Amino acid sequence: MFRWARAFSNCVQAHISLTTISIAAASSFFNNASMASPSLRQYSFQVFRDVPPLRQMRRQLVLDKKTVGFVPTMGALHEGHLSLIRQAAAENTDVFVSIFVNPTQFGVNEDLSSYPRTWDSDVAKLEQLNDEFARLGNATGRITAILAPTSKVMYPTLPPSSEVDGDGSFVTITPISKRLEGASRPVFFRGVATVCMKLFNIVQADRAYFGQKDVQQTVVIKRMVQDFHVDTEIKIGDTVREHDGLAMSSRNVYLGDRRRTVGLVLYKALKSAENAYNSGKLARSDILGAANSVTSQVLSEQQALSPSERVLYEVDYISLADPDTLDEVESIDPAKGAIISGAVKMTPLEETKPGEDCGLGDGQVAVRLIDNLIFKPRA
Repeated sequence: MFRWARAFSNCVQAHISLTTISIAAASSFFNNASMASPSLRQYSFQVFRDVPPLRQMRRQLVLDKKTVGFVPTMGALHEGHLSLIRQAAAENTDVFVSIFVNPTQFGVNEDLSSYPRTWDSDVAKLEQLNDEFARLGNATGRITAILAPTSKVMYPTLPPSSEVDGDGSFVTITPISKRLEGASRPVFFRGVATVCMKLFNIVQADRAYFGQKDVQQTVVIKRMVQDFHVDTEIKIGDTVREHDGLAMSSRNVYLGDRRRTVGLVLYKALKSAENAYNSGKLARSDILGAANSVTSQVLSEQQALSPSERVLYEVDYISLADPDTLDEVESIDPAKGAIISGAVKMTPLEETKPGEDCGLGDGQVAVRLIDNLIFKPRA
């Protein structure tokens, strides 16, 4: 097992040519994000910017009969990501984490440039996790590699395209990727499937870990792995929520206090639908009616307030779907259950008040919130 817990001069192994990311390079790569520590800082894991040295490390782990759990991320790590890393460490000797803001899953008019880049805090959280794992001794694995590639590494032959008909080497999983999120964001799942296929080929992990919050993503990735015979097991972790039920997301930093409070409308709507299902309702009209009633009532209440007090939002969709295919259902099959999911766009604040916590971007960045609940089969 390779670690940077030793001094830098002793960490280069004779059998592995390690390309590491310097603090200065990391700062440039992550959109000039500030790096709090000097270039002599040591990590408890190796940080890779290119593919060949990581593959050399991976081959050595195979020879050593180690197992690798892989957690792909776009950075801006929160407790949801950390819970997946903990799950990966509990089930594998080594954990690889990727940090890459993938341009091809952002549409031409979406927020790629404003997506949070938080390298300093991400690395600090990963170090804290390794400290936690060290206290557990041999009962858990360790984070041993971070893959932080450039776009040129991930898309070596052509610049990445976000155009619907753009050129490039893409993976498309249809018809699943055209529904729900895909209907509103036509290149999103093409970008997700493409980057995950690339990452799976690079890392060749035994297991890869995704969160249930992005439920459509999990279905797309499972289908891709099955259809392309990818030798990586897909593991799904529960949605991690704030104390009030808001699903954790890297984009929550844009909400601020006012929009965060009203943003709970989606979770409350889904819970209302869940209550209808648990009370015996199976018809689509009953389930979605319960959810739509919540979103309509809250919006009406907000519209009655002054611009300096209110929060407006748009409901993109609320879906009641088959758990395997994501086909919309008219009635829930009790033997299968269903997935209730939705998306709302929290629009920019119309007026702000002095000293108000408006979140990153001063309340002017529209925030798309997604969430879902799983309706379990009935006995």
